[in-house]
Amino acid sequence: MTDRDSTGKPQALGYEARRILERVEVEGIDLIRFLYVDHGGVIRGKAASRPRLAERMRTGIGHTVAMMAMSMLDHLQEVAGMGPVGEIRLVPDPATFVPLPYAPGAASMICDLRELDGSPWAACPRTFLKDAVAELEAEGYAMIAAFEPEFTLGRRLPDPAGGPDRLVPIDDSLCYATTGFDQAHDFAIKLVRTLQSQGLGVEHYYPELGHGQQELSIRYAPALFAADRQVIYRETVRGVALRMAMWASLAPKPIPDQAGNGCHLHVSLWDRKHQHNLFSDASDRYGLSPLAYRFIAGVRHHLPALVALTCGTVNSYRRLAPRMWASAYNCYGMDNREAPIRICSPMAGSVAASTNLEIKPSDSSANPYLSLGAVIHAGLDGIRRGLDPGEAVDVDPATLSEAERTRLGAHRLPATLDEALDALEADELLMEALGPLRRNAYLAVKRSEAKDFAAEDAAFEAFHHFRVF
Repeated sequence: MTDRDSTGKPQALGYEARRILERVEVEGIDLIRFLYVDHGGVIRGKAASRPRLAERMRTGIGHTVAMMAMSMLDHLQEVAGMGPVGEIRLVPDPATFVPLPYAPGAASMICDLRELDGSPWAACPRTFLKDAVAELEAEGYAMIAAFEPEFTLGRRLPDPAGGPDRLVPIDDSLCYATTGFDQAHDFAIKLVRTLQSQGLGVEHYYPELGHGQQELSIRYAPALFAADRQVIYRETVRGVALRMAMWASLAPKPIPDQAGNGCHLHVSLWDRKHQHNLFSDASDRYGLSPLAYRFIAGVRHHLPALVALTCGTVNSYRRLAPRMWASAYNCYGMDNREAPIRICSPMAGSVAASTNLEIKPSDSSANPYLSLGAVIHAGLDGIRRGLDPGEAVDVDPATLSEAERTRLGAHRLPATLDEALDALEADELLMEALGPLRRNAYLAVKRSEAKDFAAEDAAFEAFHHFRVF
């Protein structure tokens, strides 16, 4: 099977591409969605038809540069290099191909954003993570990661008072209560089977604290594929719910008076052959190696700026408050769920392999490629500079005096998106890593969102977040 390049010369397709072309014919897939995540954290894309798929897998689909300056409210921002003039290509990665059982006749692939000559575009978020992974590899490391999302399952209903639509949860069950399992059972089974058919291994599932709140975790993977899986997961959760006449939202606070939805990020560093977990050291009090402590120190150092990328919406900061188990103070600790960096207890019988860190101030409104890439850059900075993370905190930092928190460096993390963006702009390392075009666009998009939502009420904010994320 061949295609032709721009000169008309026949060009052989790779094995993965040929396999996909055969599969779409056999399975009757008519539309293949080419997906990417924008600076607003929104998953967007275009779709190729089956007859044109071979060509589009090679050339990509044309796309205006302006879309990476679009906010989650579809307000286009003025960003140099992202105006009405200019074209990029959505070029799919065949390794990310998955069918969409909740959308019969459709499949999807995740794309890199490329220049017309095929080189990476300076605002491509997936390339940002690829570059961060390459920096890890240059130092002799590989990252294993997993996103751990929560979401709210309910129905989108009109507001009786005439305001924006509301998300009404499917139940009012208690945290981990079996009534929650029963009321969401049909959806949960459908979701599990769909994820597994897409190659995403399910770890565990349970009803969480909030009304209608669910948590279903999938298997860890190398960093790039972990971020790809987060995109597929988000699409699948919402798609399955819609096919069942429900609405699923991964927004941080889709219902203001209910528990927020996090998406904790689990990370560990391994050797490049993925044979040894370099974060593990059985002789240490907390089971961590010196490398792990330096990584923690780097994340702590950059955490005020990092949250602008890991918690990327106005709605995120309704969740990041003291006594919410969402980590409001900059510290770390062993199984401390009020610490933004939690040292996770390893699994018996697999202690070395299961040693990992959990980054708690993280949610599904973030662009996963930017958030994970930024965490890598922050951790690497701690490793390269030999930073010390300070003392671990084994209590809720909100219970400490201000003087004690100051001694421990457990300062309050940004309480608003604007505060987080200020910290990001002041962080030279992360700003340099993002690069001029990407950082200018990200800051413009996020500043506009902060301004737009500041002019509205909580109901407007909740509506626009639960309908998008």
